[in-house]
Amino acid sequence: LFLSVKCLKKYYYNPAPGPVPKDQVRLYSMRFCPFAQRTSLVLHAKGIKFETINIHLKQKPDWFLEKNPEGLVPLIETPAGEVVNESVITSEFLDEMYPEKKLLPATPFGKAQQKMMLEHFSKITPHLFKISSAKRKGDDVSGLEAELKEKFTNLNEHLVKKKTKFFGGDTVTFIDYMMWPFFERLGMFETNKNCLDHTPELKKWTERMLEDPAVKAIMHSTEDHKTFYNNFLDGKPDFDYGL
Repeated sequence: LFLSVKCLKKYYYNPAPGPVPKDQVRLYSMRFCPFAQRTSLVLHAKGIKFETINIHLKQKPDWFLEKNPEGLVPLIETPAGEVVNESVITSEFLDEMYPEKKLLPATPFGKAQQKMMLEHFSKITPHLFKISSAKRKGDDVSGLEAELKEKFTNLNEHLVKKKTKFFGGDTVTFIDYMMWPFFERLGMFETNKNCLDHTPELKKWTERMLEDPAVKAIMHSTEDHKTFYNNFLDGKPDFDYGL
């Protein structure tokens, strides 16, 4: 269960919201942020009751900067007034705070494996932004796309070796949710449309992820992602796009 607070532009300057109700947590987010989506996926997957307040990242309210001087999302706030930021940290915090449906493995080695995998994946995401930026400038991206292809091949080999449907096993786990937001945006980054054709297991993984209830609950279409992202790159982000 969750309550999504529909923040139109006039609401971004409202006074600070009151305390978080005892039976839920509060997510400060931005609807098109892939990092905030990670935390939202965890909240949905674990069935945590929460409310969402979307932040205008170009016109951040003072009360939000008081909670998080860096001004970044996602941010989680608890009824006790505890404030936690950063996508991976908030997601792991929620997994520990609500242990009923664990997304991270129970063993230290299992957790370490997923964190090593995530560290590896964190080196892939910059390539997506580089390809998108280079294409807008009309630069040659063949080298960047070749590097991305190699990195996707490594992910595919990981699935082949594990012989599992997902990166943590045969069910969706923490690592899958941390990786997914960037695969949802492949079309937005205007990567080669056939970039997954050489990685059949990785392609199957994306197809399985599209059927996950948490993913389906909050995903945006490629067109919506592209529209927001292009406006963002043009310096005119519409944080209310689609509302």
